[in-house]
Amino acid sequence: MTNKDNIVITGTGIITSLGIGKAETLKKLKAGQRVIGPIRHIQTKYSDLPSGEVQYSDEQLKELLHYHDESIITRTSLLGRVALKEALEEAGIDTACNSRIAFISGNTVGGMEKSEQFYYDFLNNNTRNQYIAMHDCGACTDIMAKQFNGHFDIITTISTACSSAANAIILGANLIKEGRVDIAVVGGTECLSKFHINGFNTLMILDKEPCRPFDADRHGLNLGEGAAYLVMETEAHARQRHAHAICKLSGYGNACDAFHQTATSPNGEGAYLAMKQALENSGLLSKDIDYINAHGTGTGNNDECEGIAMMRIFGDQMPPVSSTKSYTGHTTSAAGGVESVISILALTHHFIPANLGYKTPIEGHSFRPVDHVIDNVPLKHILTNSFGFGGNDSSCIFSALDTGNIAHEPASGARDCFIQSAAHISLQQPLSDEWFMNPIMPSQPYNESIEPDYSKYFSPMAARRMGRLLKRSLATAVEALGQNPVPDAIITGTGLGCIANTEKFLSAMIDNQEDFLQPTYFMQSTHNTIGSQVAQHLKCHGYNCTYSHRGTSFDSSLLDAYLQMRAGAIRSALVGGHDEMTTEYFKMLGKIGYWKNGDVSPETLHKSDSQGSLSGSCSLNMLLTDHADADTLCQLAGMDMLYEPTIDELRTAAERLLQKAGLTVGELSAVVLGLSGDRDNDRVYLDFRNALCPDTPTVWYKHLFGESFCASAFGVYVGAECLHKKLIPSHLLYNTSEEISNPKYILVHNHFQNKDHSLILLSL
Repeated sequence: MTNKDNIVITGTGIITSLGIGKAETLKKLKAGQRVIGPIRHIQTKYSDLPSGEVQYSDEQLKELLHYHDESIITRTSLLGRVALKEALEEAGIDTACNSRIAFISGNTVGGMEKSEQFYYDFLNNNTRNQYIAMHDCGACTDIMAKQFNGHFDIITTISTACSSAANAIILGANLIKEGRVDIAVVGGTECLSKFHINGFNTLMILDKEPCRPFDADRHGLNLGEGAAYLVMETEAHARQRHAHAICKLSGYGNACDAFHQTATSPNGEGAYLAMKQALENSGLLSKDIDYINAHGTGTGNNDECEGIAMMRIFGDQMPPVSSTKSYTGHTTSAAGGVESVISILALTHHFIPANLGYKTPIEGHSFRPVDHVIDNVPLKHILTNSFGFGGNDSSCIFSALDTGNIAHEPASGARDCFIQSAAHISLQQPLSDEWFMNPIMPSQPYNESIEPDYSKYFSPMAARRMGRLLKRSLATAVEALGQNPVPDAIITGTGLGCIANTEKFLSAMIDNQEDFLQPTYFMQSTHNTIGSQVAQHLKCHGYNCTYSHRGTSFDSSLLDAYLQMRAGAIRSALVGGHDEMTTEYFKMLGKIGYWKNGDVSPETLHKSDSQGSLSGSCSLNMLLTDHADADTLCQLAGMDMLYEPTIDELRTAAERLLQKAGLTVGELSAVVLGLSGDRDNDRVYLDFRNALCPDTPTVWYKHLFGESFCASAFGVYVGAECLHKKLIPSHLLYNTSEEISNPKYILVHNHFQNKDHSLILLSL
């Protein structure tokens, strides 16, 4: 793709409290109709709090979708399916479409609305076991992708709280620009849950009345639910398949406020940087923006600081501003998608939505938001903001089709990508590579990570406020960085986030009947807490994103960093994989066959022909740079991700990856596989090896580090260490006992349940 190739939107879909579909949404927006009301579909003591609840039950949504499958499904996925269906139909995408398509969904709540209902059933009986695997965010994306089987080539899930869907748009654009896919389907979905309602309530930011964004007398936000998706592709590709372009994605930016987990810095630095980057990326000037669809939650902190950030950007040329959360409530992870679709409706139907409830300006603000619907107004460029917990701030700009080619900010040229360093806390000796020659051999299905002395990294007072996974992630980040400067980006993979804190908040919510809850546990349950905590410690304002897509969470993070490095957008990135195991979650997953019973020694796992594996925890950070020195571990020479490939398609992708690097299969020194002793898991790996390189030595690592959603981080780490140390020791070899000297090229393969696959090529 060249800088003159516009990325256009060819389909959109939406469901919120305003209704189902664009037509109903448009009608109520133009009428200035507020649809905020009491909660009907959740049994909570806070049901009287005004919210933007979708006025359809789960059963009604199933009927609308003609969903008669007896398999289980969550409300988050149902909402997503409704919006996804509308977007794909408008874009003319069906099973006959032979384009390469990515599906990227933003989500934070996952299947929580089921987990909170059945939490003690999960622990104490077997009546609700089918819902255990539906808890994580990636499960919701998988369910939606399954409905549209045959469409998608890459799928992943982004979880950066309220900016999740906006960051999905950014990744989709980068995948298109890189030529990885032809089409990106992007957005987010989120349902209301007692967990979210109570969590936000502990922060004391829920308004008991309909919210009033940017009003001096505002008292907080109204939560909402919904979903929205956009279909993006180049203008040339849209013409090729005779698709109708609606508008253009002309610019986007992401930055981190690096200030506080739930509060914005007084000068709105992250918001300012995100908007500035979006303008630079588009080639537009601030005076070119005709309307801002602001984040505007109605909270005291956000609205004041977002206003300051906008004034820093636009000065006395402030365009009309409004927050459409006054219509829909705050749909959290879906908000970036919802408000992008609303912005596109405003752009194409020539109106500006009202900022409902506004009366009095905030002291110090030099602008007044639009307090009534403005119709028949020409709009060329609209900027929309989405700001999440942890200061994860993203901005997107949508432009009319007749505005010419977009002059995207020129990249500084493609860069190589090297793994400079890495640090881990795991079942092995922490923050050390002692495992390489003298590993600990776990023998039980459940093992705790070995904790280091954290006093070197933070004070005892700070430690008391942090869950154990946050401690691990911060310590590994500091060690991986060493004396290197603050990275340009922090990109995190986590399948579950700080699950220990999630469980503490959830059990207390149930046991205490929604009373006496601690906000710290809620704040740290948000998946992007890990990446934001590291950013706050480092004062890193650069790109920040978190991926929560089950067993390929880390792989998605690595791909994002690799794409941006290759595009010349960044020169360094801290990339992490972090997941913890609790006794409660271990017990739950054990009920659905995740773990072995009894002995899990390497010999047992190697010979196993049964279900289950050894559990582990993962906290690993690695530093990627665009240059190498004497201490560099290896080069990341290429990578690819695939969704539900056949063995032949996977082999072809691996051969293509090697060919791009100027290599043949015969030149591989080893292939690293996520063999775990689980019969079904291992069969996929061995079938791939036998199809691609049956005679190539096989390296395994899960007998040392265990299985977790981010275990693949150790696969890359093990491969990098073998290259750096010029040795593959015998205890890492699966099919031979003779150590291998001077390996030069290693291919890492990871998969999760034979759905999501990654291929990562490492070289000296």
